[in-house]
Amino acid sequence: MGIVQEARENHFKKKVEEALRSKMKTKALKECDQYTSKYAQCAVGRTLSVVWQCRKQAKELNDCLHHYTNDAILEEMKREYTLQQEAKGSAGVL
Repeated sequence: MGIVQEARENHFKKKVEEALRSKMKTKALKECDQYTSKYAQCAVGRTLSVVWQCRKQAKELNDCLHHYTNDAILEEMKREYTLQQEAKGSAGVL
């Protein structure tokens, strides 16, 4: 495999991973909407005090987001994507 082709494949893999990360983050924000709202309500009208006044809400939000955005979730999404691509490829062969 030539250097140019290898570079193109690596670039493609990076683009796919970026897209999967974006999809993962979007899903996490949707799933954690209730915690986002609680944190936003707590933060209204505050400046520096938000750090200590909304600590509980921030922790709940971060815990929820971490549940939906971690390496294991990303690896599962990559695996599913690969399986889908293989299925598309084999469907064309039949």
